[in-house]
Amino acid sequence: MTAPMERARRASGATVDPGFPALKARVIARTGHNYYEDKDDLLHDRVRKRMRIRGVADCAAYLALLESGAGREEWAALEAEITIGETFFFRYAEQFAALRGTILPDLIGARRETRRLRIWSAGCSTGAEPYSIAILVHDLLGEALDDWTVTIVGTDLSAAALATAREAEFGPWALRTLDTEERARWFRRTPARPGLPQGGYALRPAYRRMVRFERQNLLSLIDGSDRTGASFDLILCRNVLIYFSADHVNRIVRALGERLNPQGWLLIGHAEPNPTFSQWLQPVALPGTVAYRPIDTPTSEPPPVLVPAIPDAAPIPLAALPEWSPDDLPEHSPAPQPPVPPEPVAIPASPATEHPLSPGDLLAEIRVLADAGKTARAWRRLHEEIDGYATDPSLRYYEGLLALDLGREREAERALRGALFLHRGFIMAHFQLGLLLVRGGRRDEAARALDNALRLAQGLPSETILPEGDGVSAARLAESARRVLAGLTVSDA
Repeated sequence: MTAPMERARRASGATVDPGFPALKARVIARTGHNYYEDKDDLLHDRVRKRMRIRGVADCAAYLALLESGAGREEWAALEAEITIGETFFFRYAEQFAALRGTILPDLIGARRETRRLRIWSAGCSTGAEPYSIAILVHDLLGEALDDWTVTIVGTDLSAAALATAREAEFGPWALRTLDTEERARWFRRTPARPGLPQGGYALRPAYRRMVRFERQNLLSLIDGSDRTGASFDLILCRNVLIYFSADHVNRIVRALGERLNPQGWLLIGHAEPNPTFSQWLQPVALPGTVAYRPIDTPTSEPPPVLVPAIPDAAPIPLAALPEWSPDDLPEHSPAPQPPVPPEPVAIPASPATEHPLSPGDLLAEIRVLADAGKTARAWRRLHEEIDGYATDPSLRYYEGLLALDLGREREAERALRGALFLHRGFIMAHFQLGLLLVRGGRRDEAARALDNALRLAQGLPSETILPEGDGVSAARLAESARRVLAGLTVSDA
């Protein structure tokens, strides 16, 4: 079956199956995921995967299964399937800069007498967020950590995501914002295995044991069944509220605010603030982000805290490239590879079709699979669909990143060049192509690609966050490009 035919068959499923509306209503009522209210085809596509696995013919039969005595395990599997759990370490550099520079030092100073910190990561997915917080707290407290009681709780609706989080082993994709030194300091390498052909990264026990995980639906904050316990000094609920209706969002945020200790902090996603929240919480403007505190929190500057700090700037994402630095450049170029055309062949657009997924939804699905360490599956899923999105540069870019993760360097180069053919100003594609060419010993071509990235980045305001850069600013990208170019010059000297 061709890709367009497969898309058309999936797209019609939600309309053709008469049991789908009742199933959809039940799913939204149970999970609160109002996100799917206007995304019938996307929800049906994900439900259909579970129906195939369980050998169920239609939505009515599947709903009957969910409501049967065997439904508990199936609900858990379905909830994991419909939750978009994209996550990676130190996601959103501006918020982590605020955590490192203001929020956590403020809390450490305020709790210096009791030496207790309670932190909650709500909607933690596979654990990168609470583990990132554990790394920050560990580094900020330093040797004093042994004298503190630090509780970090990660909760999520998906039992499968929590099982992955407890394993604390991640693929290169989830570490794409970390440089080589940070990877070595916080993780140990693990051998290759199915799904991780280049091996993985296991979080070191010092950070892993700081976090515990529990299953929770945020609707429990509304219906009174919440069991998260005592108040918290810091709550992170980032990119979770997008699932819920406006009424549920307001009630959830109010409930989160009620669980903050005096002088506590709440962080939500960049796109989720709402003026209504100021009825219950006090917004605090920090560089690049907004945080919230209880309304009666004093607004004076926090006292200085003399603790070790991690580097100021968020590292540049290497998008799952194997470990590399300019010092690793070979003294002599390797044997020449078969030539690659300097300019890509134009990618013809497919005939217009009705897609069950928008490019953004497809990209979100691909990133979820990659974040979960299912790189090969993400690659296959992208190639099932990409012919229908041949002119989308972001999807071509992520095709290149996935190919890099799988060690398919020629395909990675072709995809990155394709992204640049479609969008000449795609800074991250220039930068990643440059790094790839450096690894292949093709210094002149690498220098051109990196110089393009540097020139384009320098033409933007320094604080501009680059598209597909995972929170990296133009200034940080320019600094990294200059550093790699300097390494090329030294190696040629």
